[in-house]
Amino acid sequence: MPTLPPAMLPLLAPFAPCFSRPVWPHALVLLAGALLAPGRRTVAAALRAMGLAQDRRFARYHRVLSRARWSGLAVGRTLLELLVAAFARDGPLLIGLDETVERRRGAKIAAKGIYRDAVRSSHAHVVKASGLRWVCLMLLVPVPWAGRSWALPFLTALAPSERYDREHGRRHKSLTDWAGQLLLVARRWWPDRPIVAVADATYAALEFLARCRALPNPVTVVTRLRLDAALYEPAPPRRPHQIGRPRLKGRRLPTLAATAADPQTAWAPVTVPNWYGRGERAVEVATGTAVWYHSGLPPVPLRWVLIRDPAGAFDPQALLCTDQTATPAQVLGWFVQRWQLEVTFEEARRHLGVETQRQWSDLAIRRTTPALLGLFSLVTLLAHPRMAAAGRVRRAAWYPKPLPTFADALALVRRQLWEQVAFCTSAREGDMVEVPRAAVDRLTEALCYAA
Repeated sequence: MPTLPPAMLPLLAPFAPCFSRPVWPHALVLLAGALLAPGRRTVAAALRAMGLAQDRRFARYHRVLSRARWSGLAVGRTLLELLVAAFARDGPLLIGLDETVERRRGAKIAAKGIYRDAVRSSHAHVVKASGLRWVCLMLLVPVPWAGRSWALPFLTALAPSERYDREHGRRHKSLTDWAGQLLLVARRWWPDRPIVAVADATYAALEFLARCRALPNPVTVVTRLRLDAALYEPAPPRRPHQIGRPRLKGRRLPTLAATAADPQTAWAPVTVPNWYGRGERAVEVATGTAVWYHSGLPPVPLRWVLIRDPAGAFDPQALLCTDQTATPAQVLGWFVQRWQLEVTFEEARRHLGVETQRQWSDLAIRRTTPALLGLFSLVTLLAHPRMAAAGRVRRAAWYPKPLPTFADALALVRRQLWEQVAFCTSAREGDMVEVPRAAVDRLTEALCYAA
């Protein structure tokens, strides 16, 4: 069986207890094959990349995904511990929360549904796609050698369609239900560190926000807020001997749309260091605290932040933060990192073959996509020691790239694998020969950046 480079084994060793002794070697082969395969990320493509196309016991590798007993939660927890140790040793854990649709068709894909494809839709044109919907948690951390923050996936869950839950007699969970459950898992893994969850407007739901605040150690949520949201003052204190149930809210406040249009509103300048990856951006903000309330739903105290551009490049918009002590600069700095989640989804599709896998069993489907997304984080960890020392950036005359990207990190890991003698090719199939370093370099240059 092919072996991995010795330098990679210490980083992968913490994952070994998550698997049984017979399954672990086969999982390593699939891992290396998924890294080396240039096209589809099927089990067959991984075996071909590893030189095991003639292995008659190929079914053992399929069983790693479809039958073997191992816990994706245990793997996700180990991955998060490694990411925190490498990139986030102190400060709050900034977690990005988002969902993505994996386009899949076929009668055997039982959990699929028809969803809006956010990647291909716009405000004027809606595109719907048949596929699987995944809710993903990513650790948002600055990567020193990349010069910016990356979103590193560590926990992904399948959110089945309503039809699938109805046919299987299960209560259907909404996206906010799944998000609250995943954040609860992350909080149990890290009970002491502050956690800040950054999400889009889908998760600006009172039930979800109240659930995150009700935890013993609350999770702070930062997301968008509607300009017409019903905001109120805090409930006044109860008078002595007052009867009746306690009040949930105080006097109604003006809407944020009215506050933005009011000439008496005090705006303060704020400079955001990295505005959606485009460098510094000067904006003006107005802020305050309020209680967001809707009849029949729990009230949520929050800090609202109104944002406007002095140059008028975008319309005023609002953010909310469930931590009322946070400053507007902190809220903005956290929220603008959310765009990295979309970058990670795109990179995973382009370089790691998400949407090209062809598993049909329910268990294999639930494992493969989270594994490929987690592979994004694992590649970052594997490349981190060598890239930090002397990062190699592939440039072209039409692409003056100053800093490494994920493609460079993946190329570095692939080069490390190809330099291993066991992964070098020979003229006669089945033989292992030493290939000169120059030949390895030429082979790596041709294959490392293959999509």
